Amino acid sequence: MIARDGRIAATSALGLMLLAAGCGHHQTARMPAPQAAPPALTAETPATSSGGPEASATTGSGRIAVTPAPEGGVSDDDLQFVESHDPIYSFEGNATWYRAPYKGRRAANGEVFHNSAMTAANRTLPMGTLVAVTNLKTGQTAAMRITDRGPFVPDRIIDLSPASAKAVGIYWTGLARVRVDVYRSPKPLDGAGRWCVQIGALSSARKAEKLKKELLRKYPDSHVIEFAGEKSYWVRIRPEGDNRQEAEFIARHVRLSEGQPYLTRLD
Repeated sequence: MIARDGRIAATSALGLMLLAAGCGHHQTARMPAPQAAPPALTAETPATSSGGPEASATTGSGRIAVTPAPEGGVSDDDLQFVESHDPIYSFEGNATWYRAPYKGRRAANGEVFHNSAMTAANRTLPMGTLVAVTNLKTGQTAAMRITDRGPFVPDRIIDLSPASAKAVGIYWTGLARVRVDVYRSPKPLDGAGRWCVQIGALSSARKAEKLKKELLRKYPDSHVIEFAGEKSYWVRIRPEGDNRQEAEFIARHVRLSEGQPYLTRLD
């Protein structure tokens, strides 16, 4: 059972109290630095949409519309849905947390990122996907929405907002093994979608521009851009039709002297 504030239900409260008592010395530990905010991954010219929480439209020009999330990240209906349904897909890996580098920074879903919202970043789950994240060491669980793209770090599967990180007990540790349970998504989890490959982080704009030109020669039917992230530079390859199979092929076969390719989706 998941409480509205993201903490596990009262049935597990005693166990957490005992855990906290046994690990009290960790409360004075120095908080690790959070992960850098993921580079922006909206379409090059974002559009807007008036759809509901599950809406994520694509315009005829190829632009990706805003995917609204409920205020606070999740709604009462979301919490009730998680409590009354089984997940449709689950996976495990390492989780970190991040915060925006400046006030008003927009997440990849087009909305302003809020530290206090129960949200998270994932590279391939559709925007607006409802998930529950469980800390496999402590058992703490919280529901949240995917509203951003990342983490663009190897061996990490999800980046949490500060509120989400606190709810699942990784705010102070900075890194934890988690299980991600997917409960509902506005789009298919695989196959159909708007897919691309993002390459980074590069140390200079010159290197990003050079890589862009090389990739344009190698993949002439793709749309390739370079852009600045937080203290780094990135290159994005959108294959013709934003096709997943082509994006996967590029991610597997691209050869780089610097940077890491990440398969991700725009929608």
